[in-house]
Amino acid sequence: MNYDLSETTALLSRTPAGLNSLLRDLPVAWTHSNEGPETWTAFDIVGHLLHAEHTDWIPRATMILQHGEERTFKPFDREGQNKESQGKQLPQLLDEFAVARAQSLSQLHAMNLSPSDLHRRGRHPNFGPVTLGQLLATWAVHDLTHLHQLSRLMAYQYREAVGPWSVFLGVLQCQGHSGVA
Repeated sequence: MNYDLSETTALLSRTPAGLNSLLRDLPVAWTHSNEGPETWTAFDIVGHLLHAEHTDWIPRATMILQHGEERTFKPFDREGQNKESQGKQLPQLLDEFAVARAQSLSQLHAMNLSPSDLHRRGRHPNFGPVTLGQLLATWAVHDLTHLHQLSRLMAYQYREAVGPWSVFLGVLQCQGHSGVA
């Protein structure tokens, strides 16, 4: 599949509804359990996506368009949700994420990007030069990574309850795929 901005935004626009449909009104045992030490809960994942919405995608896209490679992106705080989510409940985070994502997509649309804009470059603190197209594609895959993570951690809660069927349930065999960037 070649990169296409309209296909990216089609996917990005669906993430809030998907999360809402899966998580809203579930018992706390599903939304606040993790896979062990130093792993996230569903609550943490939604908080992380909300934090990224505020600090990563559109701010970096704007920086690329305004400054190119002259300025380096601020490093992303991968645990920033811990502070931002304090005192909140999951329904509030889901609502805030839906609003933030709609605003981000509206801002992205207002940029009126041309195909040549997708080749414009910015500077990542670890990777060096990156293109706007790469950033926007990463945004979509970031959503998918956390949806995968969410599926895996929720399945983990029933890892013993499924008994011998676990050998047929690939989600229970998955060890995760994200590395530190």
